Amino acid sequence: MNCKQANTHINIRDVLESFSLFPSKENHQSAFYFAFDREEKTPSLSVNFVKNTAFDFGTGKKYDVVSLVQGIKQCSISEALEYLSQFDFSFQKQIYDGNKAGSRYEILSISEVRHRALVQYLRERRIDDNAHLIREIHYKVSDKKYFGIGFENDSGGYEIRNKYSKICLGNKDITTVNEGSEILLLFEGFTDYLSYLNNKNLMEIQTVDAVVLNSVSLVFKVEKILGKYQKIIAFFDNDKAGDKAFETLKTFDSRVEDARVLYKDYKDLNEFVVAKMEN
Repeated sequence: MNCKQANTHINIRDVLESFSLFPSKENHQSAFYFAFDREEKTPSLSVNFVKNTAFDFGTGKKYDVVSLVQGIKQCSISEALEYLSQFDFSFQKQIYDGNKAGSRYEILSISEVRHRALVQYLRERRIDDNAHLIREIHYKVSDKKYFGIGFENDSGGYEIRNKYSKICLGNKDITTVNEGSEILLLFEGFTDYLSYLNNKNLMEIQTVDAVVLNSVSLVFKVEKILGKYQKIIAFFDNDKAGDKAFETLKTFDSRVEDARVLYKDYKDLNEFVVAKMEN
């Protein structure tokens, strides 16, 4: 893969998400992000999803996908391309085929989680008790083979995680869990959801419905379902993206409760659970 291929075929949104960078303000074609290289009160990094480029109004710098990775990781072009080799090549087809995502990845196998490195990863995150809800995915991108833990979303895509990376194979979407409950719990990612399942004693609730956003940028997808629940609780991260997502939820339904008071001194629910179990 060369720079032209990476800049053309790899979605800049996915790259930003891999560094836990999410939009502060967004419309269908573009979004504003907080700068990755400095603290700021007003987001200045403008990202054009159609052109697959970014512009920093604070510094005047322009970025394509490769130079964006270089800027964030402070690395060479070859190191940036190596990092980008983990992503699927869906961006160009999303432009030509409308909303139908295409890709150049191939899933080689789907199985129970058995690989020693993945089992160890689950143990370190203290989510191995619910391994039946996830899969071991072996896949190939641009003739390179990879593997990771897969969590399926509502569009049949897989959120892939391992110790070193996180990407999505296929269409990006939320994951809904329907148990017929009047209580809805909302999570940013599946590790937090699995952490909750392993520690239901955090709240005196046994049977709940749940939505895993798989990206806070998808929070808009839950707006229409909130009204049917008697109780709604959000387990988001303690960061700017989590704050913004929760504020957005409150505009959808003022009854939404913030569970972060339970783990206010930790980055997220999973980090809290790991620390709790180590003590």
